[in-house]
Amino acid sequence: MTIRFAGALAIAATLVAALGPTAHADAVADFYKGKNLTMIVGYAPGGINDIGARLVGRYLAKSLPGSPSLVVQNMPGSSGISAINHMYNVAPKDGATIAIIGRAVPQLAFLGDPNIRFVPDRFVWLGSMSSYADDAYVMFIMADRPIKSWEDLKQPGKKIVLGAVGPGSTNLTFALFAKDVLHLNIDVIRGYPGAAPIFLAMQNHEVDGQVVGLGSVKAGQRALWDARSFRALIQFGRATRHEDIPDAPTGRELISSPDDRALLAFAEAPFYMALPFIAPPGIPADRAKALQEHFMEVNKDPAFVAEAERLGLDVSPIDGNAVEKIVKEMASTPPAVLDRFKTVSGMR
Repeated sequence: MTIRFAGALAIAATLVAALGPTAHADAVADFYKGKNLTMIVGYAPGGINDIGARLVGRYLAKSLPGSPSLVVQNMPGSSGISAINHMYNVAPKDGATIAIIGRAVPQLAFLGDPNIRFVPDRFVWLGSMSSYADDAYVMFIMADRPIKSWEDLKQPGKKIVLGAVGPGSTNLTFALFAKDVLHLNIDVIRGYPGAAPIFLAMQNHEVDGQVVGLGSVKAGQRALWDARSFRALIQFGRATRHEDIPDAPTGRELISSPDDRALLAFAEAPFYMALPFIAPPGIPADRAKALQEHFMEVNKDPAFVAEAERLGLDVSPIDGNAVEKIVKEMASTPPAVLDRFKTVSGMR
């Protein structure tokens, strides 16, 4: 009797193990079927975050078991902080709400920003669409401006005005890095809600340029890019010059001191998780796993990659574990470097 009972248990266990993945998929499908997958975007429409989020969201909704519908909600505010605070504290923790976040926003948690209401390593990191393999963060100005190269900005009487978002945004950080560390003649106007409004300000002669992703320019300003309306002065987020802008030096080429290099390394770290996606902490494990797995599947889908390339987006994905590793490396930055970064980035 005991032997028969043990045998029955073994058979049952085998059946459960065999059915486990199917039961998991069915449970996830049952949850998403008939629901909306809400994609939160922490910036204004038209920029690379918005374009990337809509593209990923469309394919992800089709890929997930249950095929939920996609709803995109733009939530600009506080340089992307409002959206990530929302994801941590307000968004439902059921797997039906995800977000693309500003790559530099997690840095702010390590810098003691008083507006931060989240802990970076508690999020469910889905991964990043881009690791910046074929992108660059570039100081662009309109090509009709008199400044021809970064060297002009070392000359008395020659200056440009750059548009930027606000503290914590990478476009402000690198505008101020060029001004205060590279000692270039630059003025910065802050307070724009995103890259797209700054592009309009550039065309209207309110500002001369901005520091922005090459992919963002190709995706959001394709006509102007094709018309060669922009001039690249410096590129960041790369060890070597991007082939599309070979005349613009990298930031690494323009600095030599160890302190400046350490500062630049911390500043550039977010580029290697350039378009990160998250889900709130505490969502069910099976839905977290499904979101992570299907996010990576989407980024390897030939149709997705082809569409992203047409939009000018860099597709060089890394998974959630890789993003989490970058976040932890930023967390280990020496206090002296963090302190200097606060000063240079305009946080104080």
